[in-house]
Amino acid sequence: MAGTGKTPAHTRFAAIRSKLEAFEPAPGPNAWAYEFALFVFKQGWACLFGGLMLALLLATHLFYPEGAALHRYDFLTLAALGIQIAMLAFRLETWDEAKVILAFHLVGTVMEIFKTAVGSWVYPEDALLRIAGVPLFSGFMYASVGSYIARVWRIFDFRFEPYPPRWTTWLLAVLIYLNFFSHHYLPDIRYALFAGIAQLFWRTRIYFTNWREARWMPLLVGWLLVALFIWFAENIATFANAWVYPSQEEGWHMVPLPKFGSWALLMYISFVLVTLVSQPRPPDRNTPAQNY
Repeated sequence: MAGTGKTPAHTRFAAIRSKLEAFEPAPGPNAWAYEFALFVFKQGWACLFGGLMLALLLATHLFYPEGAALHRYDFLTLAALGIQIAMLAFRLETWDEAKVILAFHLVGTVMEIFKTAVGSWVYPEDALLRIAGVPLFSGFMYASVGSYIARVWRIFDFRFEPYPPRWTTWLLAVLIYLNFFSHHYLPDIRYALFAGIAQLFWRTRIYFTNWREARWMPLLVGWLLVALFIWFAENIATFANAWVYPSQEEGWHMVPLPKFGSWALLMYISFVLVTLVSQPRPPDRNTPAQNY
């Protein structure tokens, strides 16, 4: 597997990463603690776009002035666009990653228009920058998932083995996306789709390099952890009144756990979209990997 220090030089993170990975803590517990801290830091860096969006949702929910000339939702849209431009301008994100984010933004917005039309959730506040009742900032919430996967893939130099034929992964992604629409009129086949994901990837390991050693874990476990994190983030977003589910109209409560499954399926779609610019590669046979 590729060693550390391979982050492209065209990102600002490359220099910071090189300095952190060159640090020499004392062997033993100090080294283990440092590796864990480095892992948390890199994960946080990969979450930069989504983290900033969540911070904006909470801050505007708590402090945005009532009766402001600019609607809160419109402010969120402009702020999200500003963050995206700044990340590209300051080379915190690559143009290939931005292309994936744009694709996911479009995919998410189309689904938002449909889902709000059938009453799956609502956006309770006013906005001028909206399409068919959907404020444009919502697409950036979907894009933040794509942004995370694209960035974490690059930062940790993801490798996979064995990886199923790519056409099968795309076919399954299309079926998952269509089911988000069709289950309102036809039987919901999400359990069959979960089984399809398991069938394709149950043997697949994801290899990654955090510091000095290549490590691996089952890819399905990694996906479940990411989906759980997204579900927690969704609870923060609904608390901040970004959108409201019908069951929350009388007052906020935790998002129902079945939504975790929906995010797992949506996360799979975003992963497949990222393979457009980051081709899945096998690990380097010359570098043994440890289970993480």
